[in-house]
Amino acid sequence: MKHADIQPLASLVEGPVLLPGDDGYDDERSGANLAVRHEPDLIVGAARAEDVQAAVRFAAERGLPVAVQGTGHGFAAAARGGLLVTTRRMTGVEVDPERRTVTVGAGVRFEQVIPAAAAHGLAPLNGSAPHVGVVSYVLGGGVGLLVRTHGYAADRVRSLDLVTADGELRTVTPAGDPDLYWAVVGGRDNFGIVTRLEMDLVEVARVYGGGFFYDAEAAPGLLGAYVRWADSTPREMNSSVALIPMPDDPEVPEPMRGRHVYHVRIAYTGDPEEGARLVAPLREAGPVLMEMLRDMPYTESGSIHDEPPVPVPFQRETALLREVGDDVVSTLLEHAGPQAPVPCVIELRHLGGALAEAPRHPNSVVHTDAPYLLSVVTLLFGISADDTRPVYDKLFEALAPVTTGASLNFLGHGANAGAERVRAAYDPADLRRLSELKAVHDPRNLFRHNYNIVPADGGPAAAK
Repeated sequence: MKHADIQPLASLVEGPVLLPGDDGYDDERSGANLAVRHEPDLIVGAARAEDVQAAVRFAAERGLPVAVQGTGHGFAAAARGGLLVTTRRMTGVEVDPERRTVTVGAGVRFEQVIPAAAAHGLAPLNGSAPHVGVVSYVLGGGVGLLVRTHGYAADRVRSLDLVTADGELRTVTPAGDPDLYWAVVGGRDNFGIVTRLEMDLVEVARVYGGGFFYDAEAAPGLLGAYVRWADSTPREMNSSVALIPMPDDPEVPEPMRGRHVYHVRIAYTGDPEEGARLVAPLREAGPVLMEMLRDMPYTESGSIHDEPPVPVPFQRETALLREVGDDVVSTLLEHAGPQAPVPCVIELRHLGGALAEAPRHPNSVVHTDAPYLLSVVTLLFGISADDTRPVYDKLFEALAPVTTGASLNFLGHGANAGAERVRAAYDPADLRRLSELKAVHDPRNLFRHNYNIVPADGGPAAAK
C-alpha cells in the first residue's frame, strides 16, 4: 500500500493515517505489552467517531481485516496486515451526578474517570490498575477492585455507540437493540468498534485498603492461610494475594529486595474499624515484612495493588478455579513457585459475592460462581515466551481438574487468544448465540484480530 492509495481516507480523517515506516507508526501500534505488537498495513489514529466510520468503510471496501486498540492492555491477537484503528485520542469524560452515570470516549482510562466521579462521591468499577482503558476492560467483563461488593463492570453498561462492519454508527441500548447489546457487552470488539460508552457509577467515596507483605520463605503456609481467611469474609471484603519474585534492585524497599514476597491486597467498603478487625487474623499468618493499611479516599485506591503504569514485555495465562484446597496450593507452588525454572508471579483473586448475580440487563459475560481467579505472569526480561511454555503447560494441565473456564480480560495473547481459549471464556450456549449474531452483524469476520468469534455460517478464521 502506498501513500497515494490512502489519500482519500486521509482526507476524511482528523487523526493520523500511517503506513509502515512513517514517523509515529511504531508508537501508534505499541501497547502495554512490549512482547507483542500489531503489524498492520495501515493505521488510523481516530480522533472522533467519523474517523472510525471512514476507516471501517475503507477496510470493508478492500477486504482488509480490522483491529482496534485503545490503551493496548486488552491485547489479544497481533494483527499481521490489515487496518488498525487506535482510539486513544477519543478522551471525553462526562459525569452525570443525578443519574449517577459517566459517559466516556473510546480512549479514556480509568485514571481520568476516578477523580471526575469522586467529586460527586461516586466511583467506577475499575480494575486494580487505574491506567487501564475503560472500554475494552468493561466489555470484557471487568473483574475489578470491588468485584465481590458490586460485581462485573460490564453489568453497569447503559448504552454505547458502535461502528459496525458496514461503517454505520449505531447507539445500542438494552431496550433498543437487546441482541446486539447482549453480544457486545461480553463480546468486545467482535461486533464493531465502540466510540462512546455510558455506564453506572457506584456510591463509593472511600475504602479501607492497602495490604500486607510477607517473606515467602518465612511464611511457607501463607497461601493456604489466605484462602481459608478469604473464604470466611463478607462481600464487602475484596482481596487478592500474589507471590512475587522481587528484583534485587535499590528501588525495591530493603526488607523485600531480592526475595519472593507474598502481597495480600485489601479493599474493604465497610466501616474501617470493622475492616481492621476482619484483617487481624492475617497478621498471624506469618512474619509481616511491611503493613500498609489505612482508610483512604477512593482516588488513592490504585495504591492498593500499585501496578506500574509503564509498558513491559510479559506472558500471562489465567483460569477460573472451582476450588482452592491444600492440593491446589501445593500444585501452584510446585510448578510456579520460587523453584520454578522461570520467575512467575502467581495471583489469586477472591471472587464470589455479587459476581454470581444476574445483571439487570442480560449480557454475554459468564456470571460465574467460581471462588477464585488465578493469573500467572512472567516478565520477559531475558526470557522468551518459549521458555515459559513448558512451565505454564505443566501447571495448567495439573490444575485442569479444578479449572472451570477463564476470564476474557485476563486471557493474554498469542496462543491464549486462540479458539480453544476463547471457548473457555464463554458458556457453550452463549458462544453459539454469539456466533449466530456475528453472522448477522459481521458475516465476513472483518473484526477478527481479537478474541475472535467466528460467524456461524463461515467466514475467515481468526487472525488471518
